[in-house]
Amino acid sequence: MDTQEEALAVAEPKKTTRVSGSVALLEGLIAEGTETIFGYPGGAIMPIYDAIYDYKEKLNHILVRHEQGATHAAQGFARTSGKVGVVFATSGPGATNLVTGLADAQIDSTPLVCITGQVFAHLLGTDAFQETDVINITTPVTKWNYQVTDANEIPAALAKAFYIARSGRPGPVLIDITKNAQIQLFDYEGYVPCNHIRSYRPKPIIRKTYVEQAAALINEAKKPFILFGQGVLLGNAEQEFKAFVEKSGIPAAWTILGAGAIPTDHPLNVGMLGMHGNYGPNVQTNSCDVLIAVGMRFDDRVTGRLDKYATQAKVIHLDIDPAEIDKNVKADVPVWGDCKETLPLLTSLINEKTHDSWLAEFNAFAKIEEEELIRKELEPASGELTMGEVINQLNILTKGEAVIVSDVGQHQMVACRYGKLNTTRLSVTSGGLGTMGFGLPAAIGAKIGAPHRQVIAVIGDGGFQMTLQELGTIMQFGVNVKILILNNQFLGMVRQWQQLFNDKRYSFVDITSPDFVKLAESYYISGQKVTARETLVQALETMLNHDGSYLLEVMVSKEHNVFPMVPQGCSVSEIRLK
Repeated sequence: MDTQEEALAVAEPKKTTRVSGSVALLEGLIAEGTETIFGYPGGAIMPIYDAIYDYKEKLNHILVRHEQGATHAAQGFARTSGKVGVVFATSGPGATNLVTGLADAQIDSTPLVCITGQVFAHLLGTDAFQETDVINITTPVTKWNYQVTDANEIPAALAKAFYIARSGRPGPVLIDITKNAQIQLFDYEGYVPCNHIRSYRPKPIIRKTYVEQAAALINEAKKPFILFGQGVLLGNAEQEFKAFVEKSGIPAAWTILGAGAIPTDHPLNVGMLGMHGNYGPNVQTNSCDVLIAVGMRFDDRVTGRLDKYATQAKVIHLDIDPAEIDKNVKADVPVWGDCKETLPLLTSLINEKTHDSWLAEFNAFAKIEEEELIRKELEPASGELTMGEVINQLNILTKGEAVIVSDVGQHQMVACRYGKLNTTRLSVTSGGLGTMGFGLPAAIGAKIGAPHRQVIAVIGDGGFQMTLQELGTIMQFGVNVKILILNNQFLGMVRQWQQLFNDKRYSFVDITSPDFVKLAESYYISGQKVTARETLVQALETMLNHDGSYLLEVMVSKEHNVFPMVPQGCSVSEIRLK
């Protein structure tokens, strides 16, 4: 090519297409690999819904029954698929109904891109019909948000949203698009994904000096202990983490969101941390000499009293978010960075070891817990059904291969404590926010995100009644979700606290429920109710083998408590078995 041809090539303008802001948005979603959208239409987002009418072959839109359900479904989708969940909602109440799900996704680091419609730009600030200041309302519960008032901004804003949502420590983002921007025609030059934003560093620079210091502490340790959280899963670092654990020979315990990073039956997996975690991991936290935290944030439910938490130990903290380092627990060695990158560096520097006598101490505590608590919980000889035995029988039948989506409460602690997970991304629950009503819509999204897996929603009678309208979503779209309601006729976790700490003053925790089986039948969902131990296994088999969605209600003991328990204000080593 000569100089003149080169000049002509440079001068040639980019090819453009005249499209609306709504079309540009949908084209951008497709370019980002989006296949499923969870949403609910309304006046301010109507142009986008009009445009999606022509994209039915490329975009699968799931019409939920409430916008909160859309966010939870998108969370479930993101957690099982590893992709970004996408949500549509209109302005005003549609947008405000997203807030609970956004807050849940923010604290649990779940990547979402939420698109809200907004009134025309010239009406902003006039208290127009269904106008709310969604940007200021959602700023505390999003990783980033932005209001678009001109269609030309849409492609770049969407690209930035996806990049921020999925990069570094993931989280929810929201783009609020005024109605004029949705209908405005502009010269669309195509979609360009974002991979860099000035002033935004999703991954901190790895400082190898700290990795070396961490390795030296680990190599010298006599009683090291690993705590791992969801950061391992979010970083897709399960194999790197497993290699680190096995080479180091160090006992490892998981936070509620870290479940499944290594299989629950791995010989070095010593159980669950926290208020209702296992006996050994909690007690031994205050006996170890080196504490290695990987992708977890030292939540108060894990630490108990901070002034009595692991004060004897040197703390190594691996995290992608520098804000988490030293926030709750002071780190002696901070290892900033993506654990998929930092773990191999650390593994290469540690000595291959076993810690047999130290591991034996964990096993001794596990034996005490087994004899004094677990056996009675999972295999009661008589009396009313327990939540634990239901989950135990479910484990036997699913062989640790099913996705367990739990709501929030006693049943959540039981499902997380006793659920068997043979592989990754099988546990979906609301961790940091503890959102009752999460389970049913999250299970819908989880099934769409992992269509090849059995998905079971384990829900209490209280939480189920918060979002049971999503049975309509299951009905309309034929989502094959198994719903297991553990009904103790109480708001169980609050009742447990009232029993233990408020002299059994049961204040407004006795909840009445409808006939859940008949309710499911009204949505054309089959189901049955179990009241006796003799029929439990057969009913679970029927549920699991049923072709399509199914609701199984199991009546369990009304005043059965979840133990072990670290009472609020106590040290983790003060955990109670009864």
